[in-house]
Amino acid sequence: MQFKPYARTLIAAMSMAVMAGCSSTGGTQEGSMDGTAGGTAGVGTGTAGAGQASGSGLGEGAGQMAGSRIPEVRTIYFAYDSDTIRPEFQSVLEAHARFLQNNGNASVVLQGHTDERGTREYNLALGERRADSVKRFLSVQGVSPSQVEVVSYGEERPAARGSNEEAYAQNRRVVFAY
Repeated sequence: MQFKPYARTLIAAMSMAVMAGCSSTGGTQEGSMDGTAGGTAGVGTGTAGAGQASGSGLGEGAGQMAGSRIPEVRTIYFAYDSDTIRPEFQSVLEAHARFLQNNGNASVVLQGHTDERGTREYNLALGERRADSVKRFLSVQGVSPSQVEVVSYGEERPAARGSNEEAYAQNRRVVFAY
């Protein structure tokens, strides 16, 4: 049967791709809740009430919003119980759209997250709606759907621990994972 050799090759290739995707390049990236990037050292500049969250990634330097480098800000935040993209994050999404358009071989996983309020099932669905909202935005900007994958973690991977509004605000997010 001819299918078996192709299946083995496909499985081997996918395994190597997963292992390569899991490798770490070090470094960190931080963004503030209002969609602005940190300073040149990558430190967030949010105000006391805004809150900050961090992620890891490959971007280098501040203001790398187009071209061949992945944009520095990789997290956008949402209002409570909402999947509507906030206006202050539109420029962040446009930068990711430009990067994906200029790098047709690049792909991204949009990771949807929620705070701990609500049932597990509801939060998984809300996280998926948030990531789908970002995917639709990117699609309208001309990004190929084959470059974008959506996954929801709901409340399972919080960025901040705690049962207060500051922690909740940091957990209502979509993360761009390249």
